[in-house]
Amino acid sequence: MPIYNKLVRDRIPEVIENTGKSFSTRILDENEYHDELLKKMHEELKEYKETESNEDALEELADMLELIHAATSIHGATYNQLEEIRQKKAEKRGGFNERIFLIEVEDE
Repeated sequence: MPIYNKLVRDRIPEVIENTGKSFSTRILDENEYHDELLKKMHEELKEYKETESNEDALEELADMLELIHAATSIHGATYNQLEEIRQKKAEKRGGFNERIFLIEVEDE
């Protein structure tokens, strides 16, 4: 029996159960949950970097977005609140659409 020891989406136990396979799970405490979310974010970023098509890239970005939703709630906020913060930062400092690459800034 393969051992995974990783955070999975909420309906994965149901999906496995529907195949007739046996499995075991446990509920993580808050600290473990935070740590496992971070691990999962790294995993999904790695998978995104390895994609070879736009379709696969979008699938991985959707996974990352789902993890961002989960992480936002850890910090006591909603996704709408996070989006508001993102918009304010974009208004103040801009986004990343213009592909500006800073090389150096003169030191005084």
